[in-house]
Amino acid sequence: MERIKVSINGVEHEAQVEPRLLLVQFLRETLAMTGTHVGCDSSSCGACSVHVNGKLVKSCNILAVQADGQQIRTVEGLADGDNLHPIQEGFHQEHGLQCGFCTPGMMMAGLELLERNPNPEESAIRHALEGNFCRCTGYENIVRAVKYAAAKMGGSHD
Repeated sequence: MERIKVSINGVEHEAQVEPRLLLVQFLRETLAMTGTHVGCDSSSCGACSVHVNGKLVKSCNILAVQADGQQIRTVEGLADGDNLHPIQEGFHQEHGLQCGFCTPGMMMAGLELLERNPNPEESAIRHALEGNFCRCTGYENIVRAVKYAAAKMGGSHD
């Protein structure tokens, strides 16, 4: 067992973990933060995407011990109380989800793009989302949701 200390959504967490425990398992099983989804277990689908020190990371592809000392942001950390984050509002307003399984990862990927580029072209949005699979929406409404968030956050809404 190894002791780790991480900041998740601004809250410090310390825990003893097995060296082989994945970050996604730590979030879901140890901390009961189930907003981050497990999809493929092979880093292909992106449902488990979180931000580590501001960078998009597939949490099924990193060990919890590798996150020691890091700042992690999950989908649970987006809303401010009852106020949805613009990316969440965009998915709601633009119907960017159906089954919702890919939604947390899509939101985190879209937000990481908007934090780097507040006014992305549609091609940049599609490129930022291409590491995340959705099996039911056809991506059109997801792209519109990211455009909505860009406009709400001060960028353009082409």
